[in-house]
Amino acid sequence: MSPVSPMPEPQGGSSARAAWPRALAGLALVLLLILGLYHQTAWAMVQIWNRSETFAHAFTVPPIALWLIWRQRAALAWVEPRPSPWFLVPFAACGILWLLGDLAAVNAATQLAMVGMLVFAVPLCLGASVARVIAFPLAFFFFAVPIGEFLMPLFMDWTADFTVSALRLSGIPVYREGLQFVIPSGNWSVVEACSGIRYLMASVMVGALFAYLNYRSLKRRVIFVVFATLLPVVANWVRAYLTVLLGHVSGNQLATGADHLLYGWVFFGIIMLAMFMVGARWAEPDAPPPERPAGQGVGAGSASLGATGLATWAAALVLLAVPFAWAQRLAVQASPAELSLSVPAGSISGWQSELVTTAMLKPVFQAPAAQAAAVFRKGERQVGVHLAYYRQQDYRSKLISSVNTLVTSEDRQWSRVSQGSVELTQPSLRMRRVELRNLHGTDSPWPQRLDVWQIYWVNGQPTSSDWQAKLWGLWHRLMGHGDDAAALVFYTDHGDEGAGEAVLREFVQENWAALDAALRRARDAQTPAPAALR
Repeated sequence: MSPVSPMPEPQGGSSARAAWPRALAGLALVLLLILGLYHQTAWAMVQIWNRSETFAHAFTVPPIALWLIWRQRAALAWVEPRPSPWFLVPFAACGILWLLGDLAAVNAATQLAMVGMLVFAVPLCLGASVARVIAFPLAFFFFAVPIGEFLMPLFMDWTADFTVSALRLSGIPVYREGLQFVIPSGNWSVVEACSGIRYLMASVMVGALFAYLNYRSLKRRVIFVVFATLLPVVANWVRAYLTVLLGHVSGNQLATGADHLLYGWVFFGIIMLAMFMVGARWAEPDAPPPERPAGQGVGAGSASLGATGLATWAAALVLLAVPFAWAQRLAVQASPAELSLSVPAGSISGWQSELVTTAMLKPVFQAPAAQAAAVFRKGERQVGVHLAYYRQQDYRSKLISSVNTLVTSEDRQWSRVSQGSVELTQPSLRMRRVELRNLHGTDSPWPQRLDVWQIYWVNGQPTSSDWQAKLWGLWHRLMGHGDDAAALVFYTDHGDEGAGEAVLREFVQENWAALDAALRRARDAQTPAPAALR
């Protein structure tokens, strides 16, 4: 048996090793500056991981990504780090996205931008060749961004559609209104936990990791990720149907309450195990040991890390500081003017205002700068009005937020039945229309159903679109006009044959000018008329 000869030193290997310490020092400086300047964004992301079960899996993303990079250390040893100034472009784009997201108080935008900065800092400081070797681990970091909850209403509708259809096919009669349905054995509703979003998020992350570790073919990896995306969606539909079916046949003794959640996670675990077993059948062998890339010449490292490298690092530091400094400057310039908001009092266009003692509907708006409510009567017709006004918006207090809603899923008084939109010509307005059902039925003094209209007022501009309201608010703030905005909610008894819609249409057409004037007075800090309620 002859002794094993040591592996020969690759051509350019010593040069690559000499370049790495300096390149890593530059990368560490950039990464530390990102985390230092934007630590509030990073901390907000961690807080979401901690409080939301949907994104709890994100705690595992950074250590897994770092482990995946460590696995590629042998391949990285053959690559010489060379700063790539071309990546200043996506790096700057992330900075702009962060600034716009911060001004609009959009967590998803600022957190996506910050993670993008961290990821693009690698090819910026170490070069495209290095980033190519660890492309998947770098992309894996984006699973840490808590984004996707905007899909929850859609997924809840899909779950309700499938469950109701499957129950009917099983011979069980179902009466459905919105996300609630009634079967002979009891009442059921699809809530946020039933949407399947948390299953989808975890499955896509785990599926992508499984595909990367077990397949070499891009085609197989893409197919498995698509499979890992579709499977939890369909599995959640089946889980919801089986939950209701099991509760029905057991007289609501099984799959209800805490058993409902336990059953869901056990079912999801079985689905994940089945997914891995299916995927393992087509697993491919590991890639062969890395070979020296072409074009790695001796002595290239010193040249690559000279003036170009220093200029690239300096430009990166500037691009990091500019968005942060701009955001701080705009925050300092914000006006701390006092806010006085009121609903027009007295008689307007024949509608007489009344004090609100016990509101029929209490929309949920988080931390507005001011709120006001009133009830207006005209003969036998009655309309409730609720205003929520926002100024100097931030992540805690903002007009467009997932927590701002007419009724929550835990509301004991009202349940959402349907939603849509309605058009007015004079004035030209498009409003959201929601129908609510009284959960207490005839035992409640309130109407059995409510017609509710909602619209946003953004610095004088009305819109019913969340995205348009966000963009208009961002534009006004960038132009130095402030970010004053409000949500207006109108509601009345649904009545018969569209009676409620007719009442709301008449009220809004006759009183929009007065309400708009009241909001403009609040914006301009003028002294308003006596209020019905402050």
